[in-house]
Amino acid sequence: MALVENGLPEQENWLSGARLKRQLADYTDCINNLIWQRQAIFFAATMLAAAYYDMSKALLCYAAVLITELLDLVLARKLEQWEGSDSRTARQFLLTVMANTALSAGGISLFVVTVALQQGDTGHFTPLFFLFAAALFAAMNNHQLVPALVLRLAIYGATFVFIAFLDIWRYNPPLASEAWLHVFTTGFVMYFIIDCSFVFLKMYRDRLQQLEELRKEHVRALAAYKLKSEFVSTVSHELRTPLTSIKGSLDLMSSGALGPIPEQMAPIAEIATKNSARLADLINDILDLQKFEAGEMMYNFRPLELGQLVREAVEASNGFAESLEIDLIAELPEGPEVFVNGDEARLMQVMGNIISNALKFSDDGGAVKVGYRTLGNKVRIWVEDKGIGIPEDSRQKVFDQFTQIDGSDQRRAGGTGLGMNISKQIVEQHGGRIDYVSQLGEGTTFFVELDILDLPDLDF
Repeated sequence: MALVENGLPEQENWLSGARLKRQLADYTDCINNLIWQRQAIFFAATMLAAAYYDMSKALLCYAAVLITELLDLVLARKLEQWEGSDSRTARQFLLTVMANTALSAGGISLFVVTVALQQGDTGHFTPLFFLFAAALFAAMNNHQLVPALVLRLAIYGATFVFIAFLDIWRYNPPLASEAWLHVFTTGFVMYFIIDCSFVFLKMYRDRLQQLEELRKEHVRALAAYKLKSEFVSTVSHELRTPLTSIKGSLDLMSSGALGPIPEQMAPIAEIATKNSARLADLINDILDLQKFEAGEMMYNFRPLELGQLVREAVEASNGFAESLEIDLIAELPEGPEVFVNGDEARLMQVMGNIISNALKFSDDGGAVKVGYRTLGNKVRIWVEDKGIGIPEDSRQKVFDQFTQIDGSDQRRAGGTGLGMNISKQIVEQHGGRIDYVSQLGEGTTFFVELDILDLPDLDF
């Protein structure tokens, strides 16, 4: 398969088939959307013809037009069910459209000619106006397929000429008569319809061109996005391997397992250890984001008892809380156990992110409380701190990627700016929601709401 300069696959057959399919789909969409308008016009014209001329002929012509309408609707249904885009099938559909167009335009023209033949020397205003309305309707709404539009207008044009010259043929009037004026006026009207057709056709072609450009840009964007994702994923994986070794060595050195650290090196070793841990967290978060974007994040859903989940989350964060000299307290309600259907590792990740944020933004000697309570058929897990709070205009930023609400010294530790965004995506994959309430200077309470899993639904 050849490649063009911009990197897009050159598939002329597919493109032509897809483009024709787009035009066919637009054509049939117009048929479906305007069906009742057309029926109202046909019915009104039939009633007028039946009232002032031969009723049986009017009803017979109306039946012929309805049959062509039915054929168009059948074709539209077949096109809606077609899932391919090959050129051969598209051309077969186009031929069917052309045949239906010939029948439809022929039926309408037959109706108009029938009315004209029943008139005397009256100028044929009624049939010509009916025909003008049909032609203008086609120019406005059938421009998606040029062959079908040309065929329909050609049939209408022939009918215009026939009716215009009908009295000329019947009575052979002089050139100065009104009959010839009607002929010249008919020519002007036909020019107007053709001009309208070109205007609507140009508008449609411009829209198709814009859609084609958008499609190409979409393909380029997808290719660039895929390349970016692969690059970030590869770099992250390649960084994680040596970083794990560096972080392990620094942890051993800082713990004193390799011997006492000289006093002058201790602060440097501590900074290196903290930054290596922060870099490891950032890489892990980026890899998680890549999994979300690629739809590759895996979940292992099973019944989880919330009391145990909260206790384990608090225990896992106790060391961090102690290093910041903050009390981390689990406040569990009394009563029956509450279960949710979730992935334990991912929900622990969410709890870890929320608790970590609460600790970072709390004051020395403060306390962070963690608990849950039931709200009807849902359960709300909450984490409350008495820290600096979140500004009212920062709600969107809280869950954005690579954003941190506060960059001042009031925050106790750094972060990647990805934790809450990842937490939000995890919670949403659990069918829940995450949000917070906050008062600037008084503290913040983050909460996660999940559906309660009824005991009869448990399957151990």
